[in-house]
Amino acid sequence: MVPPSTMITKMKRFSYVALSAVLSLMVVAAAAFSGETRWAEAAVTCNPIELSPCLAAVMSSTPPSETCCSRLREQTPCFCGYLNDPSLRQFADNPIIRTVGNACGVAYPQC
Repeated sequence: MVPPSTMITKMKRFSYVALSAVLSLMVVAAAAFSGETRWAEAAVTCNPIELSPCLAAVMSSTPPSETCCSRLREQTPCFCGYLNDPSLRQFADNPIIRTVGNACGVAYPQC
């Protein structure tokens, strides 16, 4: 019989691996859709792949990097487009994303 502490450790490790796999899949999905999800708004080329520096902040409780915050600020005009895109909405409309945005001083859009 496996001791409960070992089982909990394995479950935590599995949860982290599963979360990492899901987030990696998000990046791949965003890359696959990036050709369809580019909008030109306010002289910004909207590309969700540009937000990849934020993955570390989304995957862990670490604060977002300056690169992440910079990209969020650059991509702000694109957020409503991301939220309105059925292939991206499930990723963009996420409480963790809101937390990262708040940490960067980027307001969540009212679309």
